Amino acid sequence: MTEAEILLEQVREACRTLGIAQTTFGRLAVNDGKLVNRLEQGGRVTAHTIARVHRFIESRGGASAAVARGAMRGIDPLHPPEHDFRFYDNRQKYLMFVSTTSEKQVIADRALEELARTNPRPPAIRIFDGGAGDGTALARLLRGMHRSYRWSPFYVVAKEISMENVRLTLDKMHERFQEHPATILAITNLRYRDAPWLQASADGPPMTWHEVALKGSSAGDFEEQIAALSPWLRQNWQAGISARSGNPVYRRPAVLLLYREDQRFLLDPMLPQRGRARADFDLVLLSHAYRAQGPIGFKARRVVAPLVRALGRGGRLVGVQGAGGDPGMEIIHSIWPEEHPFIHDRRALMRAVQKELGGAAQSFRFHALPDARAIFRFNIHTQDAEADPGEGDIGISTLFGAWVAATYVAQIDDKRLADATTSDAYLDATRAALQRHKGLWFNDEMYVISRRDDLL
Repeated sequence: MTEAEILLEQVREACRTLGIAQTTFGRLAVNDGKLVNRLEQGGRVTAHTIARVHRFIESRGGASAAVARGAMRGIDPLHPPEHDFRFYDNRQKYLMFVSTTSEKQVIADRALEELARTNPRPPAIRIFDGGAGDGTALARLLRGMHRSYRWSPFYVVAKEISMENVRLTLDKMHERFQEHPATILAITNLRYRDAPWLQASADGPPMTWHEVALKGSSAGDFEEQIAALSPWLRQNWQAGISARSGNPVYRRPAVLLLYREDQRFLLDPMLPQRGRARADFDLVLLSHAYRAQGPIGFKARRVVAPLVRALGRGGRLVGVQGAGGDPGMEIIHSIWPEEHPFIHDRRALMRAVQKELGGAAQSFRFHALPDARAIFRFNIHTQDAEADPGEGDIGISTLFGAWVAATYVAQIDDKRLADATTSDAYLDATRAALQRHKGLWFNDEMYVISRRDDLL
């Protein structure tokens, strides 16, 4: 769903709640009687317009009824799309962040190190990528797995709710099927509690299951067939906003299953079937799968604990979240001195997961990693000369890229970003940090939970 489509749903709901015509609503809210018509035509909508619409609804006392009706339809009529930081308001920031930093590469390498500490069992090495994003980390992970397990079948489940991210992930997979033929790839938009089992909740809408046996043997063959899936994705990979949490949710649960037709005989025993899929993963990668300032109970109950339960014997969950204490946070504190986005460190989160698992926690190990192993750095890509004060001023593109990366990592919402960029203070703070540290880097922290190998 685009921002215009979301706002259109909100305006329609508010008009029904307030009992006014759509043209009247537009004129009173934003001095534009054709607001609804423009939204229906797919017109661009700004954060300023969204804020004015929401203020008008609240001022007319339409909040309670609008929320109640919107909840039944799976939308939140009063909260702007910024509640879903990664997907709606900040997609371009996300893509810029991925392309201008080394985070995805570093995370994939860390995951490979943890996979090497497992003891995968036949018939396949089984991995789950929780929040695949644009597929950069997954593609690097699969390349590394091929080097170490050249002749082993791979069973891969990737969870991603964004249709555009799924498309970008698929764009990177044709070479994987060419280099490592014995690969099963299942991509799903299911919730974390359901995704490892590829099985949607019984009380929700029916699930779409699409199985594609790729023909041929070259990367070009697979690229053409994967590109042809775009119409199916547009029809079936749609998302809305949860009225309860503000997070993105699927409109229809879906599973896309890909493998090579010429490998069917070998892979047949491992192919998941609708309603019948094993969840005994050797590696679960969970990278930035929740909002940093979200409730710790939500993180443990809805995200981490279900994936811990999906580990196979000796399997390891590798979680990654922001840690702070880096030059990026120096930029943030220059503008927002009281900002502290990373409120639950890895130790607190693992304690919450252990509590959530209850008696079953004895089947797992919660690894107390020292900071030297748990905390790792990733960099923004800059030319050394650009950050050296002796070589002249820093280019605006480098400044802007660093600012976007810092605010993306700290998960600053668009309203505050708009306020901050009304002066040059944010550029001065970014320039100072780049020159002080001769570049820019960020700290992530990793936590590891494994299923014990001696209790199954």
